[in-house]
Amino acid sequence: MTEIERILDQLKRAYEGNAWHGPSVREALEGITAEQATKRPLASAHSIWELAHHIAVWENAVRRRLEGDRAQIALASPEDWPPVDDQTEAAWEQAKAALDRGHRELCDTISRVPDSRLDEPILEGMSTVYVTLHGIIQHDLYHAGQIAILKRALT
Repeated sequence: MTEIERILDQLKRAYEGNAWHGPSVREALEGITAEQATKRPLASAHSIWELAHHIAVWENAVRRRLEGDRAQIALASPEDWPPVDDQTEAAWEQAKAALDRGHRELCDTISRVPDSRLDEPILEGMSTVYVTLHGIIQHDLYHAGQIAILKRALT
């Protein structure tokens, strides 16, 4: 198994399931309705829906960076944390489908990265490809944990 294949395995576990630590992003989102996804059981925390959007933003940013686009996103901006305008069940299903689609696109892009690129900067002045790929795995896991806590607070 190549190192890229190992990294992809860990990303898929963090996002799709079968992670040893607990629920993946998708497992944490299971059974959450649009109404629940917009609630704020912790007043100063983001909603589950906002977290889902945010995960999608950064998986897309990593994909774009692997493809040569700097994907500059201002932290704490509406681009980093897209607002939830349409709070219908249909919009929630579309948001989750977009999240899944973006994840598949990221995995497809990573699968084409040769191991020889891992120690190179993803782009000039940025972290290495290796650090960036492990960073997106950590990012997914961090927010999966937040979703799990918020989900628990809703029940």
